[in-house]
Amino acid sequence: MNEIKDNTVRVVFVSLLLDLLAFTMILPLLPALLDHYKEIEKGHGLYSSILSHMKSIQVFFDAPDKVSTVLYGGFLGSMYSFLQFLGSPIIGALSDIYGRKPLMLLCLIGISLSYLLWALSMNFGIFVLARFLGGISKGNISLSMAVISDVTSPKTRGKAMALVGIAFSIGFVVGPMIGAFFAWISSGNREGTWYVMPALFALFLALSDLFFVAYYLKESLSLKHRATTLAKGLSGAISYINPIDLFQFNGVLNLNRQDQQDLKILGRAYFIYLFIYSGLEFTLTFLTHHTFGFTSMQQGWMFLWIGLIMAILQGGWVRHIPPNRTKTIGELGLWLIIPAFICIGIATNVQMLGVGIFLFAVSTAMVVTCMMTLVTRIGPEHQKGAITGIFRSLGALARACGPVVASTAFWCIGSATTYLIGAVLLTLPPLILHSMRTL
Repeated sequence: MNEIKDNTVRVVFVSLLLDLLAFTMILPLLPALLDHYKEIEKGHGLYSSILSHMKSIQVFFDAPDKVSTVLYGGFLGSMYSFLQFLGSPIIGALSDIYGRKPLMLLCLIGISLSYLLWALSMNFGIFVLARFLGGISKGNISLSMAVISDVTSPKTRGKAMALVGIAFSIGFVVGPMIGAFFAWISSGNREGTWYVMPALFALFLALSDLFFVAYYLKESLSLKHRATTLAKGLSGAISYINPIDLFQFNGVLNLNRQDQQDLKILGRAYFIYLFIYSGLEFTLTFLTHHTFGFTSMQQGWMFLWIGLIMAILQGGWVRHIPPNRTKTIGELGLWLIIPAFICIGIATNVQMLGVGIFLFAVSTAMVVTCMMTLVTRIGPEHQKGAITGIFRSLGALARACGPVVASTAFWCIGSATTYLIGAVLLTLPPLILHSMRTL
């Protein structure tokens, strides 16, 4: 039985790795992609139609045409995350009734179709449709967590979840480099469909993931543990998409007053941090593209540099932080992100940008791990799944709002002012977290 469970965890790890490699390939390509669609439409099409309706705002803020792509990128990023925020709990609720594997396969089919549409996206409208389909199908991440919860005990779950973290680290280190490499080898065809090769490779990875899961993944949710009705499954999902329930952690039953207070504090700090962080993080590729003229390959190297720093710190130091130091290190990481974004915002040369990116990577490695560790220490053991689920939903909601707000600010008032305002607002999360007791 243990061998079957271990095999299931390994299957989930490989599936996540294939999915994340395909998902992250587009990150360094997005600014160049949006420039491409803007150029080929030449005043006709969805891109130009949207821009024409925003001319009065553009004139008012004196926003240059060349940075209009950041606005489109922000809307696409927020749309993708918002669809994931809405879809994941519903997909999870359906999997409670019909099983994990059928819904996992459905998600992977949708993701594969989204990459096929990307490869066929001869205009901006088709590309938007591809991102829409990809976002609504992204429930496979939460399903992977559910599968791991099904086949592990509370004592072994931490070790299994560590494999998920490794899959994310590898995906965000290697994926952008793969995308940048394919864009580089097809750079001679910049006037044509240069994006087709990375899109087709992402499709290949997605189809490999689909067939791998179809063949190797065993159903992890037995019939006796499934929800009996759709209403029962969806009622639990509602608490994961209602913001009031999320911030109050109403989906968690029988919490004592101290635990609920700690969760509220941690939830508020995490949401504000991730709301501002995700917005500025999303606009980073546009800043380096427009301000420093980074190519897709140079941006790929930037993501590799960030990923390696994070992997080294998380593997060699952060995971060994003593329990009584987790909150303190988390606060330190929250303070470090402030000078990181200040350096990035005011950078006039690559050296200053490099300092900011280094601090950004160090802070990210500390904050995400420490805050996720803190939340797993609160509440009774049998409620940990609900607590971490709500915490992930808060993060998804923050990522759904952050990119569009930051991108709009970037477009209206410029990158430097946007990053400096963001840095000032980022003083709130460490102050909020400081008011929580040490766990």
